[in-house]
Amino acid sequence: MNFKVTPWEVEGKIDYDKLIEFFGVNKIDETLLEQFKRFVKGDLHVLLRRGYFFAHRDLDRVLNDLKNGKKFFLYTGRGPSGPMHIGHLVPFIFTKWLQEKFDANVYIELTDDEKFLEPKRKLSLEETRKWAHENILDIIAVGFDPEKTFIFQDTEYIRHMYPLALKIAKKINFSQVKAVFGFKNETNVGLIFFPVLQMVPTFFEDKNCLIPAAIDQDPYWRLQRDIADSLGKSKSSQIHSKFLPPLTGLEGKMSASKPETAVYLTDDEKTVKEKIYKYAFSGGQPTVEEHRKLGGNPDIDVSFQWLRFLFEEDDKKIKKIEEDYRSGRLLTGELKDILIEKLNNFLINHRQRREKAKELVNIFKYEGRLAREMWNKIFE
Repeated sequence: MNFKVTPWEVEGKIDYDKLIEFFGVNKIDETLLEQFKRFVKGDLHVLLRRGYFFAHRDLDRVLNDLKNGKKFFLYTGRGPSGPMHIGHLVPFIFTKWLQEKFDANVYIELTDDEKFLEPKRKLSLEETRKWAHENILDIIAVGFDPEKTFIFQDTEYIRHMYPLALKIAKKINFSQVKAVFGFKNETNVGLIFFPVLQMVPTFFEDKNCLIPAAIDQDPYWRLQRDIADSLGKSKSSQIHSKFLPPLTGLEGKMSASKPETAVYLTDDEKTVKEKIYKYAFSGGQPTVEEHRKLGGNPDIDVSFQWLRFLFEEDDKKIKKIEEDYRSGRLLTGELKDILIEKLNNFLINHRQRREKAKELVNIFKYEGRLAREMWNKIFE
């Protein structure tokens, strides 16, 4: 493949059909979407019906179990290495929708240990723990139910995780993690052990675990599925997303370390406008005259892709925007203006909710119903 997708690196223009074949996952087709829709009152989430969440492992099993009254729980997470951008927020937006529609418990892991262990990051443990706290505020601002959501940092919750982590670790040898993750002899032992900690939350409940996450996280769950039976536990199910394109084009993904590729959740209105105008890759023609005559290509236009996947939920409106852009009636600058307005409104509302989240941190981490249940298990 002329692209690269691992839990730590995403490079090149990704062929998602090839990635499905390479990872051995299944495409979410119309039949599965129809099954999904039977359990949802109203439309499917825009991220699902427009193919942003595009692949799965055993999602059909979860839906079949729902028919028989068997519920599932949700698990996702965040590696706190810096400020969050729009791309980081997408899995949480979808997970929150799943929680609402299926009345499911949600477990959110902040892997402050992993980001400290990654050699390329060169972050201190104090820095990753600080970023975990900041990222938690953004996650809470998405709107999760505080009584049904447990948010935890690995370095704080290790006392509960470690006994189960040991049982998992005993089932996995170095050859397995080397084959799945490509670890080398010089890889530090902390990073080699870390996949075990990311697998632990999949066993927090004696129910099916459904994991909404970007497809680069799939290797962890392949290992989980290999050892689940031997522990008398259920294999996790996954629903995988694509990557929201970076501003600079369709290759790779947004990076918090490359400001020109991303819009941060803290970017003000002026900064958003400047970034979209300066960096958002265009599918338009070089001149207005040529654009009016030949039209634009929304398939490669980042502003359109952001609108399609996330910021314009009305199917009729996004169809008209696409038609107008292809025909040349809508100019690139006008398309960018549509995105800028919607993006800024989204960020203004998010920052307001983030301020309120500061009062809710302890509920999600310690005091809510699900948080209390999990912390009480330490002393069983």
